[in-house]
Amino acid sequence: MLEKLAKQTAVYGISTIVVRFLSYLLTPYYTRIFGQETYGIVTDVYALIPLALTLLTMGMESSYFRFSAKADQAGGDVIAAKRRLFATTWGITSLAALVFFVFVVGFRGSLSRVMGEVYAAHPEYVVWVGAIILFDVWACIPFSRLREQGRSLTFVGIKALNVVLNVALAFAFGAAGLFASEFGVGWVFVANLAASVATWCVILSTVDRTVPRVDWALLAVIFAYSLPLLIGGLAGTANEFIDRQLIKYLVPAGAMAQLGVYGAITKIAVVMMLFYQMYRLAAEPFFLSNFRKSDFVRMNAAALKYYVMASMLIFLGIALFRDFFALIVGRDFREGIHILPVVLGANVLTGVWLNLSFWYKREERTPLAIVVTGSGLAAMLLFGFWFIPLWGYFGAAWARLASESVMVAVSWWLNRRFFPTPYEWGRIGEFVVVALGVFFVAESFAARVGNMFAGYAFNIVLFAGYSAYLVRREHIDVGALVRAALRKK
Repeated sequence: MLEKLAKQTAVYGISTIVVRFLSYLLTPYYTRIFGQETYGIVTDVYALIPLALTLLTMGMESSYFRFSAKADQAGGDVIAAKRRLFATTWGITSLAALVFFVFVVGFRGSLSRVMGEVYAAHPEYVVWVGAIILFDVWACIPFSRLREQGRSLTFVGIKALNVVLNVALAFAFGAAGLFASEFGVGWVFVANLAASVATWCVILSTVDRTVPRVDWALLAVIFAYSLPLLIGGLAGTANEFIDRQLIKYLVPAGAMAQLGVYGAITKIAVVMMLFYQMYRLAAEPFFLSNFRKSDFVRMNAAALKYYVMASMLIFLGIALFRDFFALIVGRDFREGIHILPVVLGANVLTGVWLNLSFWYKREERTPLAIVVTGSGLAAMLLFGFWFIPLWGYFGAAWARLASESVMVAVSWWLNRRFFPTPYEWGRIGEFVVVALGVFFVAESFAARVGNMFAGYAFNIVLFAGYSAYLVRREHIDVGALVRAALRKK
């Protein structure tokens, strides 16, 4: 069964990498045409959007996967049951998004003043962003349905359309000189909205003539499952974006400039987040299916080990050559490249506690999600208020790492207490310790030698050595993997 997970991860992975690479082109572009403060607006807005999406989708994505699996298990008219489930989850999220957008339009002046001086001068920015959120929420459950049906290529194809349109419009607006107009960075949001509207129109073709319609009795049952996920999701998403907000409000001077640098550097860690996203897209519906407990435990334990192996390779691949990756962003933003290893470490931990969350979603003990993400949010606030006024965006990166560490620790304790799973913690810890040892050896060598080319040559040897160590330690037959890949082609 792990082969199925690996196959789905590969399908999502290869296509997601291509799609996100196109989107990633906007980072070097925007960091070269906008200054630090202006790019800080982009960072600020795109940190707030996920919070709104989490609030308005109300945990219905995970609920849709879980109740679809229950419909398969119950038998009977499975198609009708799934259609009713889809219509209900889609209907309630669509209604919530519409109410939210009306609220944003009605109170745009007050909202823009709360968000800061830049937004107060351009309250229309708030309306454009609200419209982006509206259409993204309207498309969310149809995208979840494609994942549940295993239609990964259709899923990624429509996502690709969104990104291609967004990127194309952004470059077109830049070529037309619109970013230099009074509306300025607002054209970033216009491009995004146009892409979101087009995506929503296309995904309507996949819903098989189902219309959003809420079955209130069914919704009551679903919401009992999803409410803890909503609360936990809000805490988790707040934990992911609040570092940006703390920079914005706690840094005594030049906050938006620091926010711009921080946002640009976190974008360089995109490869790690790509791997996390492609794994999550495949693993969430996979692990929420109706496996026997013994099969679930065995597969989840193995999946975490292999996830950490791949993550540490990505960590070293970026951290050892971060000066090269720094060229992705504009010259004014490269001053923050030293925080990249810390950001990467936090991203690795995000995937670890994702693996540790599947059991309570499967066992329908979703209130535990609140414990995990709530503890992470508390840690983020504690360390953020401590570190950020002292160190600025450098403190934000360390606060984020501390928060993710707390969530992993709490998830580990809950798993040991309520659903013991034979994770190979000794082996996993060994992989992490050896990777960190390689990183610090490389740092020490670079500090002593001071020659970039010698440092890169040494780092290549270290990276190859770590890869060989993983292959030998896990007895991986690389030749067999290559032959299997060639046969599939």
